[in-house]
Amino acid sequence: MRLVVQGKAITFAHLAHIHQLCASSVQFVQIAQHGYYLANQSEINPSVQQFCAEQNIDCAYVGNDQLIQHYGLCVMDMDSTLISIECIDEIADMVGLKPQVAAITERAMQGELDFAQSLRERVALLKGLQESDLMRVLNERLQLNPGAQQWIDNCKANNITTLLVSGGFNFFADRVKAMLGLDYAVANTLEIIDGKLTGKILGNIVDAQTKADELVKLRDRLGLSATQTIAIGDGANDLKMMSVAGVGIAYHAKPVVQAQASYALNHMGLDGVINLFAS
Repeated sequence: MRLVVQGKAITFAHLAHIHQLCASSVQFVQIAQHGYYLANQSEINPSVQQFCAEQNIDCAYVGNDQLIQHYGLCVMDMDSTLISIECIDEIADMVGLKPQVAAITERAMQGELDFAQSLRERVALLKGLQESDLMRVLNERLQLNPGAQQWIDNCKANNITTLLVSGGFNFFADRVKAMLGLDYAVANTLEIIDGKLTGKILGNIVDAQTKADELVKLRDRLGLSATQTIAIGDGANDLKMMSVAGVGIAYHAKPVVQAQASYALNHMGLDGVINLFAS
């Protein structure tokens, strides 16, 4: 396997120290401005992992067979993964309810609350909000996370199908799909009557199981194996889809997600995913 290290603050002094810890005769190869790999690593070195964590460097031991051309599908969460905000928290902020809604969001992301229940509770608080307020969130607050476009462009260049699947809302998911040029998007539908939110969600809620099911459904339609799929997320409701993917990547994620992911990115943007699978 190869050791991939990356981070905005990485220096040659860091690389020299990591190289020394590895006791390797192989030199680091630069794969990006802030990314490097060290080949032929026979085992995971906890000392390297500890040093990288202390120095704000992302570190991953990646199998030699895990190269970008091996994959055919990438499924991604939206809020706090592809984009920098939790949309429902920002919607709530428009009516002075952000603290109450954000507190429920955080508990759900940590896995302390059933997601469907927590979503219904949060959406109920938004009753009476204007549809124009959703557009304000979109125009004034929604931003792509660093490296998102680079990662999606890389997927396109390697014929990887992309799916956004979100416990958020299709009002935003459809627009993020268009912004990034994604192939598919699945999310919840807010009920809006006469230009106002009713506080209800239409249809079945997109929860953790739905995310996993959508990955498997599209994977099978494309004729891919489980090992040819990647899932990226940050919250507890992403764990099921990550568990059915060949590779699960925790992006600036909650501790419970990092603990169960194949790899974690805490310091790089989503372009760091490219470096994990670079040869």
